[in-house]
Amino acid sequence: MPKFTYKAKKSPTEIKEGIVVADNKTAAIQRISDMGYYLLSIEESIGAQSFPGKKTILFQGRISLKDVTYFTRQLSDLLESGITIVRALDILHNQTERRRLKEIILDVRDFCVDGHPLSEALARHPKTFSNLFVAMVRSGETGGALGNILKRIADFNEKQLEVQTKVRSALAYPILMSIVGSITIIVLLTFVIPTMVGMFGDLGQNLPLPTAVLIAISDMIKNYWWLVGSASVVAFFFFTRIYKTADGRFAVDNFKISLPVFGPLIKKIEVARFARTLSTLLANGVPILESLSIVSHTVDNTVVRGEIQKAAKDVRDGSGLAQAISKSSVIPTLLVNMIAVGEESGRVDKALAKVADSYDRESDAAIKVMMSLLEPMLILVLGLVVGFIVIAMLLPIFEINFLAR
Repeated sequence: MPKFTYKAKKSPTEIKEGIVVADNKTAAIQRISDMGYYLLSIEESIGAQSFPGKKTILFQGRISLKDVTYFTRQLSDLLESGITIVRALDILHNQTERRRLKEIILDVRDFCVDGHPLSEALARHPKTFSNLFVAMVRSGETGGALGNILKRIADFNEKQLEVQTKVRSALAYPILMSIVGSITIIVLLTFVIPTMVGMFGDLGQNLPLPTAVLIAISDMIKNYWWLVGSASVVAFFFFTRIYKTADGRFAVDNFKISLPVFGPLIKKIEVARFARTLSTLLANGVPILESLSIVSHTVDNTVVRGEIQKAAKDVRDGSGLAQAISKSSVIPTLLVNMIAVGEESGRVDKALAKVADSYDRESDAAIKVMMSLLEPMLILVLGLVVGFIVIAMLLPIFEINFLAR
């Protein structure tokens, strides 16, 4: 469908520019008039002025979960205040600063003007609005509670953002410490040690073993850095290529959950995400099979995802959810028991929400403990490495002083 770029007066002092989709120029003019604008100029858009969802917009940046959450919260507030969907999208389009999101909102708005439901308009942009998002909006349209559903989506996304923020905050200091420590070690090995080697060579004496080892490491880094760098790049691309295959991804994910300390934590995070997402979908009237299909794509670990898909197949064949999911060795017994209790009481969504809260608390506690241990461990490791370098540099000097006496 053609797109038309227009300039119009929104008020005596405000000029508005935008893009409108219509069958022809006459229909575009009529649509702009229906918005209450006084048209100044209009022309058909060509090439790069297309809408996202139909062509890719380059160099615009990815729309973050934070942007989507903010948009969802505002849309919910506007709809609950009695404003129509089209008018609410108009308001959000005018006040949004991100160009990519601005164009997506405009495309969604124009699609709704054509008589399509909001869920179909959002589904045109799968990179911005997930299957979970679209399914919940569809359930809200069916139940006539779209504003409330959007509020729940915003709450759900905010919890996801809160988890991401906690992890990033916890990792910020250790990562910074690792970078600074690595740079310090590289500078010592590539600049300081070669200078000391020249001084030791002039003395013509045998070097202590730690000093000889340190000089050998320094020479290797200085002379063969290109080989080490090339091998690292090749290994990285080789691992990336393997990880992109289904078998490679499964093997890596299976290794992750089998690790002594990190494995149980990864399981708890994935189970919490599964339980909370499924609870949210079921609470909003999405059928169990559709919910399981959506949830399986929100889980990152392919091993856990495969177990959920197997359970979904068993549910499709007539099994209860608790019975189907109990066959998995990855899913914890607590989740199975809570689902069984929920099925007996008819409130599976409530039971899943409780499990999600429980595992979220356990995950937060585990992350805090790990981060509190990681910092001193990093300090210890970096201290040992730097200490070894310093001692190896000072040992020949101590020997010279000893011989001089």
